Amino acid sequence: MKAEVRLEKLKGAVALTERAAGKHSTLPVLSCILIDAKKNSLTLRATNLDIGIEVDIPSKSDGEASFAVPAHTLSSFLSQAGDKDQIATLESSNGNLSISLSRSRGVLKTMPFEDFPAIPTVAEGKSYSIAPEVFIRGLKAVWYSASVSSVKPELSSIYVYRDADEIVFAATDSFRLAEKRLPLPKNTPFDDVLIPFKNSVDIARALETVSGEVSVKAAKNLISFESEGTKITSRVIDGVFPDYKQIIPKGYVTEAIVLKQDLMNALKVSSVFSDAFNQVKMTIDPEKKSFEVMTKNSDIGENLTGVDASLSGEAIEVNFNCKYITDCFQSIDADSLSLQLNGKNRPLVIRPVSGSGDRMFMYIVMPMNR
Repeated sequence: MKAEVRLEKLKGAVALTERAAGKHSTLPVLSCILIDAKKNSLTLRATNLDIGIEVDIPSKSDGEASFAVPAHTLSSFLSQAGDKDQIATLESSNGNLSISLSRSRGVLKTMPFEDFPAIPTVAEGKSYSIAPEVFIRGLKAVWYSASVSSVKPELSSIYVYRDADEIVFAATDSFRLAEKRLPLPKNTPFDDVLIPFKNSVDIARALETVSGEVSVKAAKNLISFESEGTKITSRVIDGVFPDYKQIIPKGYVTEAIVLKQDLMNALKVSSVFSDAFNQVKMTIDPEKKSFEVMTKNSDIGENLTGVDASLSGEAIEVNFNCKYITDCFQSIDADSLSLQLNGKNRPLVIRPVSGSGDRMFMYIVMPMNR
């Protein structure tokens, strides 16, 4: 078998599928990318049994063959190639894979491709089309709020559901919660789904490589995204996401409207003096027109930083995890933020004040008790 393919296409497909390859002590072939050569295409597949990625790229081949090539070795070799317009030639070489470039040639050891597991497909379930930007924006807006622990799988997931004509993305680790709402076309047959947090990162990055609409198909245990020769299949969590709407405050007694950059700068300075729990104390006094951020560490020292803000309501003093607050800034494009409080031991609600689409984002942080 001899196949010719544009190096740029091959590198892109390898970079994408490599993300799904992973080490597995009992199934070493999972660290490989499976390459299936056919007459007019190369199909690259990789999976860690949690998520699978498949990419088709055009090629010219004089036969058919399959190779299971270690993903890291293949990616490292191709990354050293220079001219992106050159042609890569793939050939069988004593059961291994030979790749010839304009100035170099590599022979890569392979593993038995028969051991490579099949990537499951979503045979049944509702299918709909959606712009990839919707899922990318939604996942990125909330994924940092998901739990990194798998003890409670529903908390280490991104909850995606439909609410009227909006698609809603939500994530929580029980200490903070992020919610992002985006428009959804009417009559879209959407079912609720819990996407594992660790898979959501790879899904978003894979969707960034496609253009045009993506066909999404979901079933009880799987969800798939397919567009332009790229297909991502992810396991989903069979569980129940917390009914977080019960903890959303119905109102507030204190509000501070600040410039996002001003609050970011204040928290950056404060974090230098924060303790092991990243604790920061916010003191808001509308009557005195004072908003102060304070941190204290017995081993380092302490810091008090004032923040310019438009204040209203009652005076309040409350502690939060500094990192939890700064995490949400990446999801907000608006220049100004509204910080809403409903009492000392009640959660802080952060919302954008302006900005197209930003009004659809909400972030809740639970207070810290000394």
